Amino acid sequence: MSAASTVDPWTFETLHVRIDAGVLFAEISSPPMNLLGPELVRDLVSMIRRAEANAACSVLVFTSADPDYFISHVDLTRVAEYRAEAAKLTGEASIASLFRHISASRLVTIAQIGGRVRGAGSELVLACDMRFAARETAIFGQIEPAFGLIPGGGAVQYLVRVMGRARALEVLLSAEDYDAELAERYGWINRALPAHTLEEFVTRLARRIAAFPAAGRAAVKDRVNAISLASPEDFRHDSDLFGLGVRGSESQRRTADAFDRGLQTRDGEMALAAVLGELGRTQKR
Repeated sequence: MSAASTVDPWTFETLHVRIDAGVLFAEISSPPMNLLGPELVRDLVSMIRRAEANAACSVLVFTSADPDYFISHVDLTRVAEYRAEAAKLTGEASIASLFRHISASRLVTIAQIGGRVRGAGSELVLACDMRFAARETAIFGQIEPAFGLIPGGGAVQYLVRVMGRARALEVLLSAEDYDAELAERYGWINRALPAHTLEEFVTRLARRIAAFPAAGRAAVKDRVNAISLASPEDFRHDSDLFGLGVRGSESQRRTADAFDRGLQTRDGEMALAAVLGELGRTQKR
């Protein structure tokens, strides 16, 4: 037997995966701060493809190995690369299409959130069928408007549907941080739970769902998606707008300013909302 044939197909660089009672638990581990870069997108694509083809997998639960960052946001230095990895699943160089694929998948997807989840991190959890967050640690934000951009991974489509027009505009235009209790009140997540009970709650729910007939799960998801999931064209349009905007001079100036202030560094993003509020000002911190 060759060495290649002995490799565990569920082994990934940025994901720690285990399957238990029909539930696939995928722990995100992409140091130093769980940026959504090409390696993580590559592993997500590979894992999703394998899970969808495996009848033993019914429910997919996302967690994070990093207590401070669930997914921080996309790696702004590697946009073309992570888009190319997404295309390997959907045929489109867009994480918006990847996230919509997750929503439309036969897998029931649950995000178990602790730490910061901003930008595309927020869009990934919004793509999941259910979201549960640690009350003490989870922080949510859509940071793109601070750079003069529209979110490109589906946040507009998801947020308007889950929280309504006015609250979606507040979230999208403010680029502020929202704690788990406010996120729950707004509909961003299903529930905010005490951190010490979160894992037990999600695991019990995931196993319960996985134990029910597959036909019922599929029928429910198909009908709910028919009512609530935006079209591929809507996701594609937002992705195109992001791709166009990120190349613009204003966005590039603000991005450079943000990097000077600690963007994409672990310590610099602990209070990212404050940094974003300073962008474009001549006096730096």
